[in-house]
Amino acid sequence: MQMALALRFSNFEKEAGTDEAGRGCLSGPVVAAAVILPKDFKHPLLKDSKKLTEKQRELLRPVIEAQAVSYGVGIVDEKGIDAINILQASIKAMHKSIKKLAVQPDFIIVDGNKFKSYKEVPHATIVKGDGKYLSIAAASVLAKTYRDEIMKRLHKEFPHFNWQQNKGYPTKEHREAIRKFGSCKYHRKSFKLLPEQLKLNL
Repeated sequence: MQMALALRFSNFEKEAGTDEAGRGCLSGPVVAAAVILPKDFKHPLLKDSKKLTEKQRELLRPVIEAQAVSYGVGIVDEKGIDAINILQASIKAMHKSIKKLAVQPDFIIVDGNKFKSYKEVPHATIVKGDGKYLSIAAASVLAKTYRDEIMKRLHKEFPHFNWQQNKGYPTKEHREAIRKFGSCKYHRKSFKLLPEQLKLNL
């Protein structure tokens, strides 16, 4: 049975949860979100976005946006990822999302085990935090839905990669398309796009 997610990790009033989507993808941006939820927030559907269907995430997004004390979304594109590496880009996207909060947090909880301090705000990293805390789960839903939207838009430009379906993840179909057509400007050149070390026409 699914355990209920906790609303707070700390005793701070304005605790923000942050998470990213798209870290393991071969193409497109990494997108992060930060969310501060009200003290009385609850929703029966909200859990780790990876355990939700696309339809459930789409249902939750407007609820989170309407009910959050504040939310922000940060994006680092494939060129930014190639320039500083995916871990640094993920943290940068999280920082961008926190910066966009209309209400600045006094504590930050982060999904995962790596983070760099944002200004002087104290933080805690929580492995699998999106399955433990509502604000991180909410951030994971926003990050995923915003990123999916971007990938569907990029799909129109390069339909043969079928990003509307695979969202840039290294599926067999995506890799076959890279093998057949070569990579495009939205692919992360610092990633191993194909299992065998082929020289790609970049």
